[in-house]
Amino acid sequence: MTARAWAVVDLDGVLADVRHRLHHVANRPKDWEAFFAAAPQDPVLPEGRAVVERLVRDHDLLYLSGRPHRYRPDTLEWLRRHDLPDAPLQLRPDGDRRPARQVKVAALQRLAVQRRVAVLVDDDPAVCAAAETAGFTVFRATWMAEQPTLFEAQETDGRT
Repeated sequence: MTARAWAVVDLDGVLADVRHRLHHVANRPKDWEAFFAAAPQDPVLPEGRAVVERLVRDHDLLYLSGRPHRYRPDTLEWLRRHDLPDAPLQLRPDGDRRPARQVKVAALQRLAVQRRVAVLVDDDPAVCAAAETAGFTVFRATWMAEQPTLFEAQETDGRT
């Protein structure tokens, strides 16, 4: 039997509603520890849950986030607590400050060596554009409304 294609799904802004913790990084100095420490309290975005529940029917799901790797235990617990489908989780290596678009496209290219990547679900316009330019199909998650502070964290600060 052939492996199913990957459906790759971002967390922050797609599944996790991060708006309650953006104030930690809205001004300088940014409090990244507090920002990530509050992640376990993120509510699930219902639209993101619906997309994941649909994709998991005929794809192998993989969560891909720009969160630093050191937050893996909290992230796995959050996924379990919210009863989201069990799937591999890839996080940004600790200390990697490249823009999310670079980190994620590189991850997609590595995954595509193993098998086809059917779709990337992401909220970051720069990630979406870079993935499309690299030849990947993208489903743009627009349900949380654009958050300039989150975009800056992903693309300028290289933090999520």
